[in-house]
Amino acid sequence: MLKAEIRSIYCQLSQDDMPMVRRSAAANLGKFAATIEPAYLKTDIMTMFEDLTQYDQDSVRLLAVEGCAALGKLLDPQDCVAHILPVIVNFSQDKSWRVRYMVANQLYELCEAVGPETIRTDLVPAYVRLLRNNEAEVRIAAAGKATKFSQILSPELSIEHILPCVKDATIEHLFPIFLSLLKDEFPDVRLNIISKLDQVNQSISQSVNQVIGIDLLSQSLLPAIVELAEEHWRVRLAIIEYIPLLASQLGVGFFDDKLGTLCMQWLQDEIGLFNQRRCS
Repeated sequence: MLKAEIRSIYCQLSQDDMPMVRRSAAANLGKFAATIEPAYLKTDIMTMFEDLTQYDQDSVRLLAVEGCAALGKLLDPQDCVAHILPVIVNFSQDKSWRVRYMVANQLYELCEAVGPETIRTDLVPAYVRLLRNNEAEVRIAAAGKATKFSQILSPELSIEHILPCVKDATIEHLFPIFLSLLKDEFPDVRLNIISKLDQVNQSISQSVNQVIGIDLLSQSLLPAIVELAEEHWRVRLAIIEYIPLLASQLGVGFFDDKLGTLCMQWLQDEIGLFNQRRCS
């Protein structure tokens, strides 16, 4: 009797006229659902959830979205697909960017509650929309989950759907930053970009040429490195020290074509380089 009364009170709070009360009910729905008997999840809890997700104020909807993953894990996969998935897919196109932002943060966790076929047919398209969203904040949130999201997909799906989005974002936003830092007035900044290339790459994809593209790499990034190397012995030394790294990232054939001959010339000046390094 007491549990039924508590459920009734919570239901009333989720329909309260005050948005602040509804926000609190939405924010805590997942925690409340975890204390409810399974028999009432598909009735009482889902009714409250659907009411909250249809509220006109986005501050309530986004808090309801925040609890989607927690609710999904409490339900059987088929019930999650029936009740939670449509809301998430719909909210990935919500008129409020704040709701879309919340979906971008929650989508990966929801994947754990549904099967691989649902991920492929419903969640991957929703995720791609978020990666290409017109709001920068939404794209940033979605991109932050790219590594985790790709780990639960097959390599074929990642390459077909996720990689093109990440590649576009890399070329548009990160590549100009790389080039500007390679031309920084402080030598240590330029050297750090070269020496940390593998770490930057690993946070984006498994290989630089997959994300940036060999053509763009040869047209922009490598010429900038070579130009600096001709002017600064420290840059030449850094490239020599990181030959294994660069060869593994670019591919041996590509490295031989673009940097191999130059590196052999620089290695002939090895004694002079190390003398300068010791005296500096």
